[in-house]
Amino acid sequence: MSAPSRRRAGLLIPLFSFPSSTSWGIGEIGDVAPMVTWLAAGHQHVLQLLPLNEMAPGQQSPYSAISGMAIDPIFISLPEVPEFESLAADGALSPADFAHLVAMRGATHVDYATVRALKQRALTQAFDYFWNTSWRRNDGRARALQAFLSEQAWWIDDYALFRAVHHQEGERPWFEWPTALRTRDQVALDQARDALARDVLFYGYLQWLAAEQWSRARCTAAAAGVALFGDLPFMVDGDSADVWARQHQFRFDVTAGAPPDAFSETGQDWGLPVCRWDVMAADGFSWLRDRARRSAALYDGYRVDHLVGFYRTYVKPRDGGDAFFTPSEELDQVALGETVLDVFNASGAEIIAEDLGIVPTFVRQSLARKSTPGFCIMRWEREWDTDGQPFRDPGAYPVRSVAASGTHDTEPLAIWWETATDEDRESIAALPSVARHLLNGREPSAKAVNADVASRPYDRQIRDALLEALFASSSELLLLTVQDVFGWRDRINEPATVAPENWTFRLPWPCDRLADEPEAQERRAALRAWAERHGRDA
Repeated sequence: MSAPSRRRAGLLIPLFSFPSSTSWGIGEIGDVAPMVTWLAAGHQHVLQLLPLNEMAPGQQSPYSAISGMAIDPIFISLPEVPEFESLAADGALSPADFAHLVAMRGATHVDYATVRALKQRALTQAFDYFWNTSWRRNDGRARALQAFLSEQAWWIDDYALFRAVHHQEGERPWFEWPTALRTRDQVALDQARDALARDVLFYGYLQWLAAEQWSRARCTAAAAGVALFGDLPFMVDGDSADVWARQHQFRFDVTAGAPPDAFSETGQDWGLPVCRWDVMAADGFSWLRDRARRSAALYDGYRVDHLVGFYRTYVKPRDGGDAFFTPSEELDQVALGETVLDVFNASGAEIIAEDLGIVPTFVRQSLARKSTPGFCIMRWEREWDTDGQPFRDPGAYPVRSVAASGTHDTEPLAIWWETATDEDRESIAALPSVARHLLNGREPSAKAVNADVASRPYDRQIRDALLEALFASSSELLLLTVQDVFGWRDRINEPATVAPENWTFRLPWPCDRLADEPEAQERRAALRAWAERHGRDA
């Protein structure tokens, strides 16, 4: 962890999950302001987001990115785009689009296809207005865009050209493009940049809008005392600007995934390209340095997704051969992982490692040497080498760690409790940190814990006893999923599945109205009390 040691608490809430009353059916960058206001009132000082990277066409998983650098335009707040506001006075939306907007605002889940199409039309209109009123006249906004494109040229030049060609090619993946463009022949690239100059500018304009809005969101969060944490995906989609621009650094005869674990008995095949680590090492891991630089520019800190994959990547041959790890030897795996951690830490942002699933002991030892905190998920924290493998009391978690009730991949605590064995429920309820709160502060004993706890439903008392036990944990940082704070049963994602409900969860109320909702008011007060009581009021 790069930042000074301090006890804090925060919530994991994907940006897409907290739209406001003015949003277009999905949480947007402009919605960060009301959300951090609510968090700050509850003395929560971290907002953990999922990746904001632009998703591949037709995808809704934030871990399937068409760019490791670009913010997805679906998160742009249209009311904050000056060109669209100028058009709105003349009725920018057609009756059909206005009807779609009303429907999306009233929906209970995110409808990505409808929202993306609706926003694409609106943003295209906004750019047309910008082109005619600012770009051709080279006014102040045009010069501001030019300055942004020059400053961000190190990533945006390849990205904007990739997006323009991708659109011209009917959104076909780059490996199906004409040979000269697919292989990045310089003459073909120059010709495409000239022929598609307006489209290239359009994609740069969208990133400029997102950057301007994100900068304001960062300032608002900082003023409220809330750090914005992001999530650096382990890999980008094979059909991405990054892979197209660095084809020699990736293997395409194999795909990356995860070995068998609690989520999948047969392992997971993500279909993602695999890094050629030797080639990346030869140029000083420049791509990873660029990703770390970009993440540090966007966030106060970020979670490194699938950290173990940077030590050893689990790959499956496309020809059906046996899966294997690369690198194959432990010494090489340690050297690679620690080099990558050094790259990420050099960015200056606070780093936390997603070290869940099948993680070798030597990786955890390496994280400790590098003073990089991993996660302590209550339901998985056990004394694995002790008879009966009892749960570990949160008071015994390592100080340099992140205590958590779950992740975007896990089922909420409510579902876990209801599906756990009687022995597990009784065991976790008997933990001193949990039992103390079940007994309203009285010192726990083996006989003091209610005998019927194993058969009890997941009620408010059990919910809050588990949550407060995590607040009392030794971990410096606590991250709770918003579902667990409220005791909801909604999932963000179910791993190893492709389902329409994945990544579509929305809060039941607009985020700018949380202060008016009795249930949200009560939860905010509880969070504040726990933060104060357990020294997490940073």
